[in-house]
Amino acid sequence: MARFPYALTGPIGARATLGLIVLRVDETIEHDLRRLFAARDVALHVSRVPSGDDLTPDSIARMEAAPPAAAALLPPAARFDAIGYGCTSGATLIGSARVAALVSGAAATRHVVDPLAAALAAFRALGVGSVAVVSPYIDAVAEPVRAALRDAGLRTPACLSFGEEVEARVARIDPASIRAAALAAGAARDVEAVFVSCTNLRALDVIDDLEAELGKPVVASNQALAWEMARRSGALPLSETPGRLLRLAH
Repeated sequence: MARFPYALTGPIGARATLGLIVLRVDETIEHDLRRLFAARDVALHVSRVPSGDDLTPDSIARMEAAPPAAAALLPPAARFDAIGYGCTSGATLIGSARVAALVSGAAATRHVVDPLAAALAAFRALGVGSVAVVSPYIDAVAEPVRAALRDAGLRTPACLSFGEEVEARVARIDPASIRAAALAAGAARDVEAVFVSCTNLRALDVIDDLEAELGKPVVASNQALAWEMARRSGALPLSETPGRLLRLAH
């Protein structure tokens, strides 16, 4: 076979190269982030980790060993500006610092971002001190998220949960149900913002409508993760800007 000369060029992510570590059972986050990072000069590389069909504190604890292997399967020649760990409850129970250490030890990246740390940064940027929480999960998984918000100095006067344990059902929760729960949780006067906690909830398309009806910011896990990854990596502006949070950067 005759050889033909070729030239090398720069990476696909001329503006930013991003990584995303996703739970095996999550059907929503990759779709959401590809919408938000749709620019042709932003590369998004995805790897997945084993995860149980049910989300419980025990199944999350078992997931702690998985991030290094998933990070190591991202393209080794890519120079990552940020890698996102796509599990709010996992980052809460494992700890943001521990997640960052596990991921950065296996893949070269300037930043490691998770939805909990991103949400906390979002509430600081929005200047709110009181947050209502909407979670799909059983209390043993939902309450640590609420506790983490309180530990960060936020008041959490309301917390609503769908009480779901089977992860495959979480991605099927109707966005109208998410909207109704967020309206109920955010209605109290002492609530300044709403946090829709879970990367598998299909919340992206109800954020603007919720904010218009509540008159308060609404932050969802995938929206916050994308915002934090974008501002740390230089991937702004985003392709879509649902919610006050994403419009802060535009």
